Amino acid sequence: MGEGQVRRVRPDEWQEFRDIRLEALAESPDAFASTLDREQAFVEADWQWRIANGFNVIAYSDGTRPEPVGLAGGYLHDGVPELIAMWVQPSARGAGVAAALVGAVADWASEQTAGRLTLWVVEGNDRAERVYRRLGFARTGAAQPVPGNPALTEVQLARAIGGTAEANLR
Repeated sequence: MGEGQVRRVRPDEWQEFRDIRLEALAESPDAFASTLDREQAFVEADWQWRIANGFNVIAYSDGTRPEPVGLAGGYLHDGVPELIAMWVQPSARGAGVAAALVGAVADWASEQTAGRLTLWVVEGNDRAERVYRRLGFARTGAAQPVPGNPALTEVQLARAIGGTAEANLR
């Protein structure tokens, strides 16, 4: 990812976090469990709650005026770290942003007590699944309807924290 950076979202950055999250929902509506309409109605307190109750990171472009180009989050689901809300701006795809975002969430996950990091990806989002596979994730066999759009199915992928795809299904 060149000289760009990934940083954890600070409470005073809630508007920047909101703006890139809304951009992600507008650009890739089927990739998320929420909707643009729902989150456009959020007030400052909603965004502050998300920042305070999760692990959220934003990736920034290279250059003298870095701009947000991606985001991802992490939370514990039944004690297992889960990568959520991953998105990279189309103009920044293929430049290592996804790897940097996953790396930041994996670092957070390594601080947790579980041995693997999981995520869900919409079935048919082949580009995203290829990226995740390159980053060591493998399908677990679990699938479910997308919470925000039950007409779609999402599949679970996992990787060992600090491990390889082969270790994920154990």
